[in-house]
Amino acid sequence: MENGTVTMTLGEVDRLARRVLTQHGLSGDHVDAVARTIVAGERDGSASHGVYRLLVAVNTLRTGKVDPAIEPIITRPAPALVKADAGGAFAQLAIERALPVLVDSARTNGIAALAVNRCIHFAALWPEVEMVVAEGLVALATTPSHAWVAPAGGHRPLLGTNPIAFGWPRPGGSPFVFDFATSAAARGEIELHRRAGKPIPAGWGLDADGQPTTDAQAALDGAMLTWGGHKGSALSIMVELIAGPLIGDLTSAESMAWDAGAGASPYGGELIVAIDPAGFLGPAAAEHLARAETLFGAMAAQGARLPGARRHANRAVSMEEGVRIPSALHRDILALLDTGG
Repeated sequence: MENGTVTMTLGEVDRLARRVLTQHGLSGDHVDAVARTIVAGERDGSASHGVYRLLVAVNTLRTGKVDPAIEPIITRPAPALVKADAGGAFAQLAIERALPVLVDSARTNGIAALAVNRCIHFAALWPEVEMVVAEGLVALATTPSHAWVAPAGGHRPLLGTNPIAFGWPRPGGSPFVFDFATSAAARGEIELHRRAGKPIPAGWGLDADGQPTTDAQAALDGAMLTWGGHKGSALSIMVELIAGPLIGDLTSAESMAWDAGAGASPYGGELIVAIDPAGFLGPAAAEHLARAETLFGAMAAQGARLPGARRHANRAVSMEEGVRIPSALHRDILALLDTGG
């Protein structure tokens, strides 16, 4: 233990995640898929998407709002369309099972889309984007959540945090991947501030009366705010549409109504688009991907930080030195092993 933290290897994080998830009823390949996502978040320094999410996943399992064992059903209704029916389970396994079909479809058609339906989503989007990019494809992913966020000019929750993630393969280097909420902050960030007893920055949330607040609990009880005002609000509405009604799934408001006060993670769908550069460019694909490297190089030359670079830097350190978990959070996770299912 060091400075109020507990140091763990990634292997230890993985074993802890699997023990907790299994003890609380998650079964089969779902345990593997969910644990991989949690380890990835902690490994890359995304504290709000790391082991903290074990508390979130267990809470959802306890509510009975997630199926802990059902197998996803993968179909291909059209040459460039793939569907994964998660059946009310966590999203991770459905995405992993659908990935080979999505990749094949993108390589055959140049572009393909995966609609993940009826899934519980509690994690970041970048792990699945990285899985697509690892196949040499460009990826775009998005999903609604619960209605926690007020639209620009409003004061009541209507939209989700509605993240957008994008990935671009880079020959010989780490891919360019960004993932951000269209809200001013991820809900998990506010929850971590609450746990630490710290105020949130101005502009993150409103209290229950619709007034600006820097109190984390008040913002959780009231409404979060969109990033960039009307710009974030417009992007959030886009996410509601293309990852909700367009794929036959729920909006964030409908997800909140489905939850009915249980406090489970969001229920709905996710849209992933995969693009094969070779499908558009043929033999010239390598040449044009190299041109993209000129853009990245010009950013580095003026000292600009490439979005997503922090995660890759943290990853290299974590793989060598392990990760540091806040002691209080570590105790809360160990307590999950004592409480059973």
